[in-house]
Amino acid sequence: MTGTTRTNVLVVGSGIMGSVVARLLRDTDPALDITMVEGGSAIGEVPGLHLHDVDDPALWSRYNERVGTGIQGMYTGAEVVRDAAGSLDDLTPGMFHALAFGEDAEAMPATALAWNAGGMGVHWTAATPWPAGDEVFDFGDPARWATDLDTARRLLAVTPSAIGPTDVGRIVLDVLRRRFDGIGPDDRRPQSMPMAVTTPASGPMPRTAPGTIFPAMATGEDPAFTLLTGTLATALIVSDGRVAGARLRRIADGGESQLLADAVVVCADALRTPQLLFASGIRPEALGRYLNEHAFITARVLLDPDRFGIDLDDLPLPRVGEFSTDSLWLPQNGAAQPFHGQIMNRTYVDEDGRPLAHSVGLSLYVPVESRPENRLVFSPTETDLAGMPRIGVEFGYSDADRALLGRALDEIQSIAEEFGPFDPATERALLPPGSSLHLTGTVRSGPVDDGTSVCGPDGRVWGYDNLYLAGNGVIPTAMAANVTLTGAVTAVRAARAVAVRTAALATHREEVRS
Repeated sequence: MTGTTRTNVLVVGSGIMGSVVARLLRDTDPALDITMVEGGSAIGEVPGLHLHDVDDPALWSRYNERVGTGIQGMYTGAEVVRDAAGSLDDLTPGMFHALAFGEDAEAMPATALAWNAGGMGVHWTAATPWPAGDEVFDFGDPARWATDLDTARRLLAVTPSAIGPTDVGRIVLDVLRRRFDGIGPDDRRPQSMPMAVTTPASGPMPRTAPGTIFPAMATGEDPAFTLLTGTLATALIVSDGRVAGARLRRIADGGESQLLADAVVVCADALRTPQLLFASGIRPEALGRYLNEHAFITARVLLDPDRFGIDLDDLPLPRVGEFSTDSLWLPQNGAAQPFHGQIMNRTYVDEDGRPLAHSVGLSLYVPVESRPENRLVFSPTETDLAGMPRIGVEFGYSDADRALLGRALDEIQSIAEEFGPFDPATERALLPPGSSLHLTGTVRSGPVDDGTSVCGPDGRVWGYDNLYLAGNGVIPTAMAANVTLTGAVTAVRAARAVAVRTAALATHREEVRS
């Protein structure tokens, strides 16, 4: 052990959720001492900058090549590998399959995790649809939910109509609106996809990332904030119903230390948050259970220009720095329309830049039942590449899930055939579990401590007065839509609770001194 340091608030994880927590805490108290711990290091020169916006042309090209697939598991600027190096110190920062980290993840073979500063927040596609209906977990306070959702939108800089609709995009929306007319309220008609981007007059649209949510991550200009990259939190220090801090290990040399804190917020994704709790002896009944991920069906169809009276030369071209001409959204609307649709279109051009064809890229996300038997199991003896308890993934679809999947496969084929000739055998696929990277439920929140949740509505872990969780793993509902905006609501709630706690603690200390 090389030493002991202290901070007011320890944030474990440097992704979007951790940056939201840090930002809100800083807005509340400019002098609050915040330390953020991240096992990976920065990709490129600036920690927490989105790969869409980096200056390095090689990183930029690799990211944009993969984002064009429309598959989250490919939204990376570093290779997603199945076979990792022999030690963490050998890893190039980026995305890695859970299998490559030594986890027993064959039941979710496409599951990947980010091993870099900024977490998944430097890779994500920035789609931010809002949840509705059964996706919402307001715990009986819809007004508070609405306020927290608006706060999350503000911090993520959500733009309602970021990419499109172009004239062809409007044709696609017209087709979708005709099919789904009258299903759901007006604000959940087929529409442009809300995205966490800024929209300059021309050129690429910068994506919201941890380093833009909380700029001190990228600039290092906040004297009361410390970002420790290449530093793994191996266990929380637990004593008498509270957490005193965390044990840390430097990746480069194995040096160990401990960091004491008044409050700890763990935002280490849906795999590693419950893993850290298990390693710390915090093992409530629901830990790792209710693992969920919407199923992912993808398809692509070439638009028939003659069917819609479109001249090839009139096909839209993307703005500089973007790959798609339109990013569109088919919202889920309950049992009548249970699928979330993400439509990303692009125009293919010849060597001279003239349009050749236009592709309508369709994805349907299918909600999956939240069941306790879908879970993570942590080994008490075996470890993964990071030296943490090895994760076993147990996941499967119920009969109800399979019936809904069959309906979705038929639905996406029917939608595709509206736009042009379509071969479902070659142009449609149900992707392997884990492909969306939208894992939820493994440290789910709940209104009461009844064994079905790990934490309360504000993210505080049951039985611990200063340990909070935030992120997609806290989401207790079966999600159809992309989960990042919804996950950010849990970070807003946790930050508010920690701010109240730290303010009360500061007042108490001042009273004791006086």
